[in-house]
Amino acid sequence: MQQYLDLLKKIKEEGNDRGDRTGVGTRSIFGAQLRFDLSDGFPLVTTKKMFLRGIIHELLWILRGETNVKYLVDNNVHIWDSWPYAVYSDVKKSSGEKVMSQEDFIAKIKESKSFAREWGDLGPIYGKQWRRWLGPGGGEVDQIAIAVDDIKNNPGSRRILVNAWNTGELQVLIKGKRSSPPPCPMLFQFYVHEGKLSCHLYQRSADVFLGVPFDITSYSLLTMMIAQVTDLKPGDFIVSFGDVHIYKNHFEQVDRQLKRSPRKLPNIKIDSSVKDIDEFLFEHFELSDYDPHPGIKAPIAV
Repeated sequence: MQQYLDLLKKIKEEGNDRGDRTGVGTRSIFGAQLRFDLSDGFPLVTTKKMFLRGIIHELLWILRGETNVKYLVDNNVHIWDSWPYAVYSDVKKSSGEKVMSQEDFIAKIKESKSFAREWGDLGPIYGKQWRRWLGPGGGEVDQIAIAVDDIKNNPGSRRILVNAWNTGELQVLIKGKRSSPPPCPMLFQFYVHEGKLSCHLYQRSADVFLGVPFDITSYSLLTMMIAQVTDLKPGDFIVSFGDVHIYKNHFEQVDRQLKRSPRKLPNIKIDSSVKDIDEFLFEHFELSDYDPHPGIKAPIAV
């Protein structure tokens, strides 16, 4: 994972200081790429401890086509909590009503399906676009199912893509009252060669300290899962970035991480009996040989 640290260092030392929608401010560069050979080990960052349980549950949540945080909250994964709470808080404050704490808000999401339906949805983001893209005439398109079928039956195709950037639907997130930003990892393409499946992700916006390690892990795992259900071996995972940045309130954490040396990559075992992308469960994944440095906490910019 030295290449990840090199990217952090380059942005910190050479990046451009810019304002951003959150008001926090970033230091960024435009255009970068990382490449991982999945046969060399599972690319889980070792210079800080990663929340793999949350990464797996988030990926399964997206693959279920869900956009409501209740599944995540029910599984004690809170990486998306801040966005629906921000919308709830804004609405209640604007109407002069009492605002419950974020902790109480999340507890209410967990205990009440009706409250979760009202306040827990994030809008037409990843799960909606991967599995229920709005097609012609109001029909839905399952991009994951199409990609799996093409990998099996038309592996030489240059059209095996999954797109999360549905411009029409995403206007509700970009211009209107929203409960999450539009997708950052927005497009990925699969490539089959010599019995191996590779994946190339394009990410329009990348929070390098908090978000990118999650995304590397998640899309590498997705590549391995789809390779398994299509009887292929995992090949490379490549990610190309547009605006790749460090939030200014993460500088101290980045400096601390850059003083650490990467350790040997761990391995992840996936239950080989699973042959359908819709049948994966959390218990089908087993991590081994993970020896990371201690975790480093940092605030999420909402």
